[in-house]
Amino acid sequence: MMTETSWTLTITTERLILRPQQLTDYEHWYAGFAGRMESQHQYDDGLVSLEHCDHVWFTNLCQRHQQEALSDLFFIFGIFDRNTEEHFGNIDLSTIKRENYQWAEIGYAIHNQHWRKGIGREAVQAALVAGFESLGYHRIEAVINVDNYASIALAESVGMQEECIRHGFLYENEQWVDQLIYAASPCDMNLVEKPPAIAA
Repeated sequence: MMTETSWTLTITTERLILRPQQLTDYEHWYAGFAGRMESQHQYDDGLVSLEHCDHVWFTNLCQRHQQEALSDLFFIFGIFDRNTEEHFGNIDLSTIKRENYQWAEIGYAIHNQHWRKGIGREAVQAALVAGFESLGYHRIEAVINVDNYASIALAESVGMQEECIRHGFLYENEQWVDQLIYAASPCDMNLVEKPPAIAA
């Protein structure tokens, strides 16, 4: 488990900065969600209510994200424009099992007004590399509905490999549904594989 008092991991790409959301991000975060268009397909949340999302709520959100990261449970990155700090969405890496596995799951959500600009691909690829190099994971998988073609295309575009279908894996809309599993290891990102760092 981490012993730091704050989680500050920052990832920089050509256009983007991925980092923990801070209290000063509230206006950009709010504008990103407020600018969403209506849902584009069944797996796009589209317009969301921000009625309860005031500064106090956002402060609690940021604090919870810090606690989850310092506990090695979830690492949630806001995706920001490097120049304007515009908020494009979020990426999360969640620890499934450490020890000899170093196994995590990745999730991603880009505001739909920013689709088809390559932002998702750029952000997810950077997050995978950081997951291997900075967070010590060896396997990162994406769990995707079998008909979520946009998410499947994104996973494939960053070099994740289709692995299997887990039948009845996720309870969704009052039923157990199949999920397609895509996975990546360091070699898929042209990185050197390392032995696990196992706490004594």
